[in-house]
Amino acid sequence: MERERMTGGSAAGDGLAIDGLGDVRRAPGTRVQAVTEGPVVLAVVGDCPVTEQELHAALAAVRARRWGELTRWPGSYWVVADDGRQRFVCGDLAGVRAVHYTLPGGEGAAWATQAHFLGRPLVPDLPWLAARLTVGGHHWPHRGPYEEIRLVPGGFGLLLAPGAPPQLIDISGVDAVDELREGADRFGRVLTEAVQHRVRAAGGVVGADLSGGLDSSAAVVLAADAGDVHAVTYADGYTSGEDMAFASHVAEHTGIAHTVVLGTDEQLPFSFPAGQPTGGEPVLEAAMYAMDASYLHPVRGLPLHLTGHGGDIVLDSSSACWVRLVQDGRRREAHRQVVAFARLRNTAPGPYWKALKEAADLGRSGSLERAARALERGPVTPQAAVAGWSWCRLGAGASWLTGYGRHQVSALLRQTAQDQQPELADEFDQWAVLRSAGASARGWAPYGAALGVRPVYPYLDNQVVRAAFAVPALARRGLVTYKPLLRAALPELPDWLTSRRSKGSFTAQRIAGLARHLGRLTELIASSPLADAGLIDPAAVSASLAQAARGQSAMVIADLHQLIVTCWWLSGQTTGREAAAC
Repeated sequence: MERERMTGGSAAGDGLAIDGLGDVRRAPGTRVQAVTEGPVVLAVVGDCPVTEQELHAALAAVRARRWGELTRWPGSYWVVADDGRQRFVCGDLAGVRAVHYTLPGGEGAAWATQAHFLGRPLVPDLPWLAARLTVGGHHWPHRGPYEEIRLVPGGFGLLLAPGAPPQLIDISGVDAVDELREGADRFGRVLTEAVQHRVRAAGGVVGADLSGGLDSSAAVVLAADAGDVHAVTYADGYTSGEDMAFASHVAEHTGIAHTVVLGTDEQLPFSFPAGQPTGGEPVLEAAMYAMDASYLHPVRGLPLHLTGHGGDIVLDSSSACWVRLVQDGRRREAHRQVVAFARLRNTAPGPYWKALKEAADLGRSGSLERAARALERGPVTPQAAVAGWSWCRLGAGASWLTGYGRHQVSALLRQTAQDQQPELADEFDQWAVLRSAGASARGWAPYGAALGVRPVYPYLDNQVVRAAFAVPALARRGLVTYKPLLRAALPELPDWLTSRRSKGSFTAQRIAGLARHLGRLTELIASSPLADAGLIDPAAVSASLAQAARGQSAMVIADLHQLIVTCWWLSGQTTGREAAAC
């Protein structure tokens, strides 16, 4: 995906013109299919098996400005369409295929698939990055890490017309069904096609992640039915034995080639080896680069590399589905399910239920306002890790803010409280986590390019996402069965796989990595632009970092991970041009 890039409008950048779209430039090697009829043009850029006949038929949708119809082919791609008066540009629902744009200037709006092709100085937006560390970036889906550069949110396209400001067009197009069974067959078909059309098109051995989890395992089983697969698994002294057992069982069941790469302390998180690309935005995977370089080496240079990334989002849902029940007036049903869920996991249902009721009563805007007031009142103590879902939880990052930082973040929260976003908890949550998964995949692109790996994310394809989100979030949230949509959609998967209820994690590796690199990480944070700008207190972070490195404060590890990769990324943003070259 790294090589597939475009610019349009008044954006700067060298490259080849797309037929019929002379002002749109593409990088050499970018895969483009384009058709024209008079002034009407349609181009599909990226991984899409659409035929020329199908593209010609879709010109009718361009003329009628039915933009969402142009996003319903399999694969992962951008669309550029022009009816002679307006131009429509969009990526995918998850945001793996991003579209960045600037607000109109003297020459109108410019857009590009990578921010550094917009021809603007890339100035990191430090208050927004601080807010992202405090409450997550999902409250600002239209913003990215740079000042004055906007991001088209996943699920939307960009409509450009002379003399008019850029307009965001909703292209999500989810056709809801009533229950799991009704949508499972369609989900199974589109997921199978998403995996297998890529394997068939590769014409040779393809690589694949095989962690032992349900998502990567299901993708590998589907891929093995369509072609030759070489799967890779990372293991070290901290790896779950259950994960390894499942990965080995899947490899034996499918008869694929399987390489287990044994990592050492050199591959622990947060090493940031010399020569690691910086990329266009901070992503959690940056901390895992040494591990990735180690275990992906055996599949370097293969036509593509399948991953299970995004499976958690489409196959499951969060406890936001129970908040939605309360919002819909179905409080007794919500309470019954929450109690059953808590008892199955030997946890007290009371605090869990209280958190969900508060979320329903406050709503999104009220929750953001409450968080803003808490920041304005003074130093914040991180909230306990209550399992219940929240619109806006102040995590450990809030406790690291200075007074100035709290003021900046509270102002951003109040501003976004007025934005048009879903007020139904399950809808808001599933789009938020989908866009987060898309950003993670998008941000890993330069790392994949450096490692000679071309990742694909079938769980994040438009049609897979639509088929999953058509099933109610409540139905995807299994009380007894983990990820019930997968079992219902692909009954041919072995029962020993779909009956797995556990999930591995890298928490132990992260704690060990924090301990190994403690001194360097403390210095990195203290010298970061976030500290220089007076947004975070390095002493407060240092105390949390030392505790986490001793294994005494596991609840802050996720926030520390985000802060560390943000500070490391900022250390590479000395100038816009240097950042663009990374």
